[in-house]
Amino acid sequence: SAVVSDFIVFEITADVINNAAGFGFSGVDERGCFHWDLLSNINIWNIETATSFKMYVGNWNIQTTAWLKRVCYDRAPWYPTALTFLLSAVWHGLYPGYYFTFITGIFMTLAARMIRYNFRHFFTSSKPLKMSYDVATWLVTQLSVCYTVAPFVLLAVEPTVKLYRSLYFHMHILCFFVLLVLPKKPEGHSKRKPPDRDTQNSDINKKQK
Repeated sequence: SAVVSDFIVFEITADVINNAAGFGFSGVDERGCFHWDLLSNINIWNIETATSFKMYVGNWNIQTTAWLKRVCYDRAPWYPTALTFLLSAVWHGLYPGYYFTFITGIFMTLAARMIRYNFRHFFTSSKPLKMSYDVATWLVTQLSVCYTVAPFVLLAVEPTVKLYRSLYFHMHILCFFVLLVLPKKPEGHSKRKPPDRDTQNSDINKKQK
């Protein structure tokens, strides 16, 4: 869409300006190649070839994603994925379309995670199987992203509901079905407890010694 194209052009221009000023230099690798991706905010190749919702989101608005991970996902004691998406919605603004997009994104991410956990290992025994899995997940990822971000462009409630109703809310229904039926991957982080005060004091004492 035109909105996506404008965003990509804006981010590439920002990368060029940062690199021209020297801010984007991230170091030299073992082969002597210089890298200028310290402040890069988008990876177009990884977006276009993403085989999971997480991979797509992680390569779009990279610096904001890293910030959300540091301030919310890594610190949230419960339901880090849901809380991070909700914080991102608040960070973007008050338009209802933002909340439709990010709340839908919660279910998309969780459902994709469960499908990967339950099925991916069946397709890793050979290259043809792995290729078929990658192609299928790439197609589903691109379609699910289009479905999810539509309200981000529409902004208002009425056109969003009208669009999803015309599509029979099929992605929402599929996500709920997956979340209800498939075995859940064990994830201790979903109910993580804050570190014990005694443990924190012990760690501080060790560092001081």
